[in-house]
Amino acid sequence: MKHILKIMALLVAVAGIWISLLETSVVPRSYTWLLPVYLVVSLGCYGLLMVGVGLMLFPTCPQEASLLQKDIIEAKEFLKSRGVDVGAE
Repeated sequence: MKHILKIMALLVAVAGIWISLLETSVVPRSYTWLLPVYLVVSLGCYGLLMVGVGLMLFPTCPQEASLLQKDIIEAKEFLKSRGVDVGAE
């Protein structure tokens, strides 16, 4: 619930800043109307960057990999005992 409140507060703050820029003539009106588009594009680029960084820094877990391989072998043996063809190893 707290996360939703943070997001809503951020949206209200951004909307307030945008409306204040529309009302005052600090930024030309043609640029002010494009600010939400720039914000969405920027957030999309940020999201793609975070996904890319997360993929580059993805940790390898050799212990977990060996446990997973053991579980796979155990599952194949169980299925073979039940008469299910699990394919070649």
